[in-house]
Amino acid sequence: MLFLLATQKNIQLTNYKTGLDYAKTQDQNDTLAYYRNQFHIPKDKEGNDWLYFTGNSLGLQPKSTQNYIQQELNDWANLGVEGHFEAKNPWMPYHEFLTESMAKIVGAKPIEVVVMNTLTTNLHLLMVSFYQPTKTKYKIVIESDAFPSDRYAVQTQLDFHGFDANEGLIEWKPREGEELLNIEDLETILDQQGDEIALLLIGGVNYYTGQYLDIKRIAELGHAKNCMVGIDLAHGVGNIQPELHNSGVDFAAWCTYKYLNSGPGSLGGLFVHEKHAHNKDLKRFAGWWSHNKDTRFNMRQPLDVTPGAEGWQLSNPPILSMAAIKASLDMFNEVGMEALRKKSEQLTGYFEFLINELNNDKIKIITPTDPKQRGCQLSIQVKDADKSLHHKLTKANIITDWREPDVIRCAPVPLYNSFEDVFRMVEKLKEIL
Repeated sequence: MLFLLATQKNIQLTNYKTGLDYAKTQDQNDTLAYYRNQFHIPKDKEGNDWLYFTGNSLGLQPKSTQNYIQQELNDWANLGVEGHFEAKNPWMPYHEFLTESMAKIVGAKPIEVVVMNTLTTNLHLLMVSFYQPTKTKYKIVIESDAFPSDRYAVQTQLDFHGFDANEGLIEWKPREGEELLNIEDLETILDQQGDEIALLLIGGVNYYTGQYLDIKRIAELGHAKNCMVGIDLAHGVGNIQPELHNSGVDFAAWCTYKYLNSGPGSLGGLFVHEKHAHNKDLKRFAGWWSHNKDTRFNMRQPLDVTPGAEGWQLSNPPILSMAAIKASLDMFNEVGMEALRKKSEQLTGYFEFLINELNNDKIKIITPTDPKQRGCQLSIQVKDADKSLHHKLTKANIITDWREPDVIRCAPVPLYNSFEDVFRMVEKLKEIL
């Protein structure tokens, strides 16, 4: 059976088939299948693996993570404070061990990336530098369905600077009767109000629909009106290839506990474009770790901001969290984003095919059909939703997540989800429906 995948830009014929044998064959031919066994897969009471489709909320734990953290616990036990310099992985420069791998994942230069703090903290720190409103150019553009944390962050920034958040916040909305954003509508907003807009803060992958937006085009549109452009990559990092340096965006921030599998509440990361790397006049909230590393321990000197993204650091980092991140990044470095994206597109295409084969008007996929316009998440909209479908899936040990008012988010993650996972999930969905 053939599945015709049609988009505005291209038409692609894909030979997806129904049946468990097809799914098993795809897994046998999958060059990344080995990595599934490198993760702890939660199990039910009978010892069967859960069908885990919530890597978009919390990624599974790599089996190597425990050893990475244990190494630091051992060095702390055996060396005490000397671990900052004498540990196997010295703590003093530990964040530098993560930089190159993280830069590859987001398509950046090492000077543009640092792992620190949490996502919303980083967004606020970045807005201190890149949201510099005037009386006439002060408005901020976000997606109408931005993640709540982004909305609260920009609302409070507007309020902090003395502006009415209701007036200063501009929402880029889908057209009536549609779920997805259209770049032409952002262009219209900027044509009409660009002289009043100081900042665009847009999610690279929308958390609700899974839509992957054209980051480079957003940057071009914003910069044409002298706006700063920032990207929230919470649902994009480790999932898409954002090519941040080439996109030209001014800054970006992300968490690492979703697709980067670093553990609940783990540290985030940020990107500041190289064009800002040596601008010491940028306003910022600074701390000890913002200071030039060569003279940091001279202690009684005025602030000399270290170049690049590291200049936005405040304090020495929590090593145990960074050890978990290192465990994951070492795996990503081994696999490479090209291979992950290829499998991701295959998994979501297969998933989409099977759901469409159900031909059930109670559900609808609202994520873009074009694989290039989505990450590895499919958002299933439920007609007359009351959350009961999600509860029944959970009871069957199929772990998805629900987002109000009517969407079940499912993310077949290429590092640990299989074609058989997708097949069995849709079979159970069919049974429940």
